[in-house]
Amino acid sequence: MTDTPAIAISDLRKRYAAGTEALRGVSLTVPRGELFALLGPNGAGKTTLIGVVTGLVTKTSGAVSVFGVDNAQEPEKTRTMIGLCGQEINFDPWMKPLDIVVNQAGYYGIPRSVAIPRAERILTDLGLWEKRDQIGFRLSGGMKRRLMIARALIHEPQLLILDEPTAGVDVELRRSMWDYLTKLTAQGITILLTTHYLEEAEQLAKHVAIINKGEIVANGTLEEILALHDGTSSGYSSGKLEDVFIQLTKEV
Repeated sequence: MTDTPAIAISDLRKRYAAGTEALRGVSLTVPRGELFALLGPNGAGKTTLIGVVTGLVTKTSGAVSVFGVDNAQEPEKTRTMIGLCGQEINFDPWMKPLDIVVNQAGYYGIPRSVAIPRAERILTDLGLWEKRDQIGFRLSGGMKRRLMIARALIHEPQLLILDEPTAGVDVELRRSMWDYLTKLTAQGITILLTTHYLEEAEQLAKHVAIINKGEIVANGTLEEILALHDGTSSGYSSGKLEDVFIQLTKEV
C-alpha cells in the first residue's frame, strides 16, 4: 500500500548491558518517498535508532516496521529494502571502487552481468566512474563518502539511511550531494538522514525529528519545527532551525 510508511517505530527502547538507556520510548513515522532528517547532539540516540532499524542493534522492547514488514519477525526481508551508509569509512582500502560496489551486489545475489552496468550508472551519477580502477585509499575524503553511498545503493533499496554522509566534506561537494539526494527522492527513494549540518536539513527535509537523551523532543514538518522558534537567538546561529535545535537540546 502506498500509504504504508517507510519506517514505523512504536515505543522503542534500548538499554545496553552497562545500564545506559539509549532509547526511551521512541515513536516515529517516516513517510515514504521523501527525505526525513533525524537531528540530535552527540550521544542522543540517533545511531542506536538506526542500528535497531537496520537490525544491527537488538532492541530491548518496542516495534519497528519497514514498509509494513516487522524487522524482528522478517529481518532478511527488511534488510533487502534498506541501503545503509554509516559514519565510518569501512570498505577495503586496497580494493577499487568498481570492485567494492560490484562485490556488495553479490551479497544480495545480484549477478555481475546486472551489477556492473548498474555500478557504472551509480558511480557516474556520483562522479566516481573515472576513479573506478583507482585504489580506494587514494580517493579523497569526499570521494570515499560518495563511494559509500554508491555501495549502499547497488541493490536498489527502497530506503536509504545516511548517517552523517557529508561529515568532513567541503561545501561545494556537499551541495552536489544535496542535488543527488534530491534526485533520489524524486525517483521515489525514501531517505533517512542524520546530520550535524542543520542547513542541510533545512534545504532537503520535508519532515524533521529532533532526538535528545533518547527521547523525541520535536517531530513534524520542517515548517512546524521552525514554528517552534521563540524569537530568541544565541547570536551565533545560522538560522531558525539551529535556534530551535539549541533550545530543545541545551543542558538545563
